[in-house]
Amino acid sequence: MPSPYLLGIDTGGTYTDAVLFREAEGVLAKAKSLTTRHDLSQGIAGAVEGVLAESGVSPAEIGMVSLSTTLATNALVEGQGGSVALVMIGFTEADLERGGLKEALGRDPVVYVPGGHDVHGNEQPLDLSALEKVVALAPSVSAFAVAGYFAVRDPSHELRVREHLREATGLPVTCSHELTSKLGGPRRALTTLLNARLVPVIDRLIEACQGFLRSSGIEAPLMVVRGDGALISASEARSRPIETILSGPAASLVGARHLTGLHQAVVSDIGGTTTDVAVLEDGLPRLAEEGAIVGGHRTLVEAVALETFGLGGDSEVRIDDLGLKAEITLGPRRVLPLSLIAHDHPDIVLPALERQLKAARSGRHDGRFAVATGVELGIAAHALKPHERALLEQIGIQPKPLNVILQSASQQAALDLLVTRGLVHLSAITPTDALHVLKRQDQWNAQAAQLGFALAARHRDGAGRAIAESAEMLADAVVARLTRQSAEAVLATCLDENGNGVEVARSPLIGHALERAPGVVRFSIALDRPLIGLGASAPIYYPGVAQMLGAEAVIPVHADVANAVGAVVGQVRSVVTVVVTAPGEGRYVVSGMGEPWAVEDEAEALALARERARKAALEKAAAAGADQAVVTLSEELDRPEVEGSARLLEARVVATAVGRPRVALP
Repeated sequence: MPSPYLLGIDTGGTYTDAVLFREAEGVLAKAKSLTTRHDLSQGIAGAVEGVLAESGVSPAEIGMVSLSTTLATNALVEGQGGSVALVMIGFTEADLERGGLKEALGRDPVVYVPGGHDVHGNEQPLDLSALEKVVALAPSVSAFAVAGYFAVRDPSHELRVREHLREATGLPVTCSHELTSKLGGPRRALTTLLNARLVPVIDRLIEACQGFLRSSGIEAPLMVVRGDGALISASEARSRPIETILSGPAASLVGARHLTGLHQAVVSDIGGTTTDVAVLEDGLPRLAEEGAIVGGHRTLVEAVALETFGLGGDSEVRIDDLGLKAEITLGPRRVLPLSLIAHDHPDIVLPALERQLKAARSGRHDGRFAVATGVELGIAAHALKPHERALLEQIGIQPKPLNVILQSASQQAALDLLVTRGLVHLSAITPTDALHVLKRQDQWNAQAAQLGFALAARHRDGAGRAIAESAEMLADAVVARLTRQSAEAVLATCLDENGNGVEVARSPLIGHALERAPGVVRFSIALDRPLIGLGASAPIYYPGVAQMLGAEAVIPVHADVANAVGAVVGQVRSVVTVVVTAPGEGRYVVSGMGEPWAVEDEAEALALARERARKAALEKAAAAGADQAVVTLSEELDRPEVEGSARLLEARVVATAVGRPRVALP
């Protein structure tokens, strides 16, 4: 039988990409559409309908749909997500200071509940009466995160708390043992907190995708790319959205390997919001041993070892004009390009920019707009204060100049919060606008980009000089800055890979090397492998980035949709860990993937652990959408010699199930 058609979709911060793929023929069609954050189905529909029209393939012929996304990553990088109450069972306030948990919690509430277990699964009494405080928080939060002391050894207390909260509130509840089997309570709690924040983000995406597929007659299974490049079913992704952080970057690495055939390379993928950099070794991306770091948070999520930088085509252009010479930096916040917002609202944006340019003096908020995202308030409405809600209503769904909206410092703080909650978009000049000014892109409104850069160029530095003589000169400087920051991002990642942590952006010697500065002593930098550039703007920036880094630039065909390609060529991979501990002579406890079980014989304990791990891995792979998965087992035994004889202290049995995703046959 001919291989089925596979549909890959990548929903990024700016664009939604789609590819139609067949294993024997590769990419048959590709299309892009703007990501519509207020209604994600619109962007998905635009991209999918594009590939179907180009290929002539009917919806009924599609055997599988696979989705990668940067939405979860972007939400964490930009500090967005729902408001969450953290429930810590058996922990103390001192634990909040560890693992970056307090910083990640921010203004969200935390409640301590007596209970939990020790390393061998022995329990402390659980006091459910403490949950009254938690239930009282329901009107002001969108989800709950539950982390129990040593819940990876015995999850029963987390399960009882989850059941109580679900019955009392009806809100989503995430338990830490569902996300990781690793020890380290505070980081496990942090991972659970972030997962709960992401539930509404990924829920919206999957619901939008499934809704469009249903309406289009596509009845194929829907898979989602995980942060390690493996695939999971949509239902699993909805319950564990934290696993989709770095989904887009992981898919791009899989896609880069498939599109180039290179086994040794540095891969850098530039999108609208972020740039993701990783190293390919022997054709595979390395996994982060200590857990993925996103948005400054080190999680316990198994994901590709890469670094994510708040740098992309839609990065905010920040100009520091207080010194004798103005300094330009980009990101990490994403804003809507002026060219894009004027493309949709020319009658509002262009006259406002022209009025500002005719003014005798520059204004602080010139060239900057705000617009409501159109996302339904839902539970977020309860968390807004009256003045914040009033500002949101004032902004509305039509863009408004910031100099009209903001009249006080308190309004600025309220606006920042609305942006953080994903309720308002800011719009200002971006690198994408710079390319419109320089006539290197033309898909949106170039006049708005020109006006925005003309406004920014007339700002004056500390010496009283205009920061640029023309809009074009400032646009050139922004493009050069993005090239330089991209090179710094790639170099920082590679140096970290070598174990040489250096503050690249602050090193004068590295700066001289990147600039190829002349002098009696000249410094140069060279990578030992090619640089694969991915993303729609990769052909514009990455030849220059590679030249700075002394590397060969490889920009593959379909570099603009590498994430969507990676989404359809991946496999389902499920890993579970079962632990055997020996708390006393002649007593062995098997824990993980179920309730702890005690036996008196070591061989029996290890056999039980192997069978439990194998069965759990197959069940997990099947739930993730695998077809006929194959299991491999590995074991780590801690058996020191005590008084002349070896004694088992701990054994870790790891089962890995791998298989291709199920497809629907026509």
